[in-house]
Amino acid sequence: MYELVSGKLVWISFIVFMGGSIHRLVSMFTLAKKDKVVYPYMSLKYSLRSLVHWIVPFASTNMRKRPVMTIITFAFHICLVLTPILLLSHNLLWRQSWKISWWTFSERTTDIMTVIVIIACLFFLIRRLLLPEVRFVTFASDYALLAIALAPFLTGFLAYHQWLPYKTILMLHILCGEIMLIAIPFTRLSHMLFFVFTRAYMGSEFGAVRNSKDW
Repeated sequence: MYELVSGKLVWISFIVFMGGSIHRLVSMFTLAKKDKVVYPYMSLKYSLRSLVHWIVPFASTNMRKRPVMTIITFAFHICLVLTPILLLSHNLLWRQSWKISWWTFSERTTDIMTVIVIIACLFFLIRRLLLPEVRFVTFASDYALLAIALAPFLTGFLAYHQWLPYKTILMLHILCGEIMLIAIPFTRLSHMLFFVFTRAYMGSEFGAVRNSKDW
C-alpha cells in the first residue's frame, strides 16, 4: 500500500494537477477572448495597483476593519504555500528523485509554520460555525475544502513528531497531499491559480472604466 501511495499515486496526482490547472487556465483565457470586453479593459497600471493593495496586509479597507482575520488569513496563505516548498524533507525527496534542490527553512521554522496552518484552519472552522453571517453562506463543500487543506499539515506534523505509528501517518500524509493537489484545479482551491488574473481584471475595470478603487 505504501509503495502505491508513494509511487504511482504521486505521479497521478501531479499529472491531474498540472493537466487540470492548464485546462482551467486555457479555458479562462478562451472565455475571456470570446467575451470581447475583458482584454480591452485590461490595464497594466491598474492591474498592478490592485495586486499590490491586495497582497499587502491592511492595504484595503476591509482588511483594516478585520485585523485579526487579516493577520490569520495572510499567515495561513503564506505558510500554506511556502511550507511544502521549503520543507527540508520534501527538498531531500526532490534531490533523490530528480537531482535538484533549493534553499530550505530550518525544521523548527517549518514546524512552527505547520502549527500556524493548523491553528488557522481551526479558526476558520470555528468562525464558520459561530458567526451567523458566515454560517449562512457555508456549505458542506466548504468544510470539505477546509479538511483537505488541513489534512496534509496535520498528518505531516504528526509524522514529524512521530506521536502515532509513523509509517501509517506518513502514508496518510502523502495521500492527503495527493488529494489536495488533485482538488486544486477543480474546486475553489483554484483561486490560487486565478488570483492574479482576477485581481488584474477587477483592478482594471474599477480603475480604467469606473475610475474608482477596488479595495
